[in-house]
Amino acid sequence: MQSAPDTPPRGFRHASVLLDGAVDALVHDSDGAYLDGTFGRGGHSREILSRLSPRGRLLAIDRDPQAIAEAAAIDDPRFTIERAEFARLDEVARAHELHGRLAGVLLDIGVSSPQLDDPERGFSFLRDGPLDMRMDPTRGESAAGFIARAGEAELSRVFKEYGEERYARRLARAILARRTERRFERTADLAEVVKTAHPAWEKHKHPATRVFQALRIQVNGELEQLDAALEAALEALAPGGHLVVISFHSLEDRRVKRFIRHHVRGDTHLPRGIPIRDEQLERRLEAVGKAQRPGESEVKENPRARSAVMRVARKRY
Repeated sequence: MQSAPDTPPRGFRHASVLLDGAVDALVHDSDGAYLDGTFGRGGHSREILSRLSPRGRLLAIDRDPQAIAEAAAIDDPRFTIERAEFARLDEVARAHELHGRLAGVLLDIGVSSPQLDDPERGFSFLRDGPLDMRMDPTRGESAAGFIARAGEAELSRVFKEYGEERYARRLARAILARRTERRFERTADLAEVVKTAHPAWEKHKHPATRVFQALRIQVNGELEQLDAALEAALEALAPGGHLVVISFHSLEDRRVKRFIRHHVRGDTHLPRGIPIRDEQLERRLEAVGKAQRPGESEVKENPRARSAVMRVARKRY
């Protein structure tokens, strides 16, 4: 095996969640080709490379231009990164002649610590900055743009569905009332309006937490991206390939769990008692172990890891 690749350049610190556990579950063939669908700041990618032989290969994807810049620090002929949404991972794999040949796909869903910690990205209510929240700040509609155009019904729906916010309609009305005075442009401004309007604060949780989560998911199309990425990963994997997914809130984990369960069970509507092959049942996955969570020591070191859930599956055919 080769030595670990270059260490990441200085900047906002990022600790990859379930680092060893995820890579242990992913890398089962040191000569294989792997895909990191969410490069982030490269923690998992660097660990994967440290486990590969000279014949191994790692293809990474990220849509954040800062992540792409970070990847430039990895000087390793086995490593390639493409700027793309992870929903397009099968397309990227085809372009690199790896479709149907991947030994493993890793998806670490969510926001990286550098994105949260950089006020200019607008993800956090704890630091004032532009109300942006886009994973790729060069494309699409920002959170400020969405709030500027959305009506009460749409805001309420987003807060309820994506933030699981009990007081979605009340908070939507407060935002609209404040919007009549001036446009929301800053994270602190939005957080203060939500904080003031929220009638029931949860212990140890900022009242704007669910609203900010909902807006981030809306702006980046995160759940649609995840659904598409899971289907794409299944097609891109080789038979026997491993799918490893780390999610950070229940909306994501439910989708991952449902996807794996569907492809483990297959078509349950076919007649019973008839000899049928797995291919006919479309049982294309088998679950590998139970869902895993970070241990106490990791959560103590990195509190943001506390909500993480990792699920692993193996492709049958």
